[in-house]
Amino acid sequence: MIEVKDLTKKYGNFTAVRDVSFEVEKGEILGFLGPNAAGKTTTMRVLTCFMPATAGTARVAGFDTFRQSLDVRRRVGYLPENVPLYQDMRVRPYLEFIAKIKDIPSRDRRKAVNRVIELTALEEVEHRIVGHCSKGYRQRVGLAQALIHDPDVLILDEPTNGLDPKQINEVREVIKGLAGDHTIILSSHILPEVSKTCERVVIIDQGRIVAGDTPANLDARLRGSQSISAQIRGPVSEVMDLLKQKDGVVDVKTRSSLGDGLWQYDIDVLPGRDLRSEVASSVVGSNWDLVELTTAGMSLEEIFLELTTQEGEGD
Repeated sequence: MIEVKDLTKKYGNFTAVRDVSFEVEKGEILGFLGPNAAGKTTTMRVLTCFMPATAGTARVAGFDTFRQSLDVRRRVGYLPENVPLYQDMRVRPYLEFIAKIKDIPSRDRRKAVNRVIELTALEEVEHRIVGHCSKGYRQRVGLAQALIHDPDVLILDEPTNGLDPKQINEVREVIKGLAGDHTIILSSHILPEVSKTCERVVIIDQGRIVAGDTPANLDARLRGSQSISAQIRGPVSEVMDLLKQKDGVVDVKTRSSLGDGLWQYDIDVLPGRDLRSEVASSVVGSNWDLVELTTAGMSLEEIFLELTTQEGEGD
């Protein structure tokens, strides 16, 4: 649905985005993650035909963003970081105006406006002046205008910027509900937002892509292994010896004592190996208490910091 290949954007002598390549499948929510000034917004602006690339190509729904920009714009809904709303209009008339300029036939406009008002929960403020609405409601109005023509692709640049926790959760649920029917790129530097909303992430730093995968796969790649967390009550040295003898185990460490002979162990295993059932059988067979056994991994925040720090140190 979205194909970006070797995309480069320069402002004079400054290169904001360099040789960026990634793809987004139909119906997928992709998190486009990076620190401030990493190149996220520049990439979004190229994809929405707001500005041309200096080099490389970008295709949205099969159309080239430079040579077929009108076709792209008809198929894209865009929520920029700073939502450009008409502050002196009321919410419903504003959305009716947007429906008109997006070429929705007059017979379908009321239905389209009603749909996005319900979808973004704007019923309470639909007759209120936009400028008198709270930040959270204005953000929802921005999302409604992006959705009103039922686009194939949604590009959302920092969609929860400046919202309180309740508003963030509400907007997040709306976005998650759009997956499948819409292909979504969600640009953000807020790590919990991406981890709770997106199926896959692309991480950009200093204008370059430094990683792209699911958080779980990125975790495994950075560790060189996968990890199991176990809480076991038994003699520590014997438990360690037994776990280390397992085929596929890379390393075993005790993390902490939980009291009454109970210890927490971190077990690193080779990527693609799930040894939980084997570990459980061995622990129980040794007449030790197995209190908890779960997969463990780096948080998206840890992955992000690891990748962006590595990139910076290599420059």
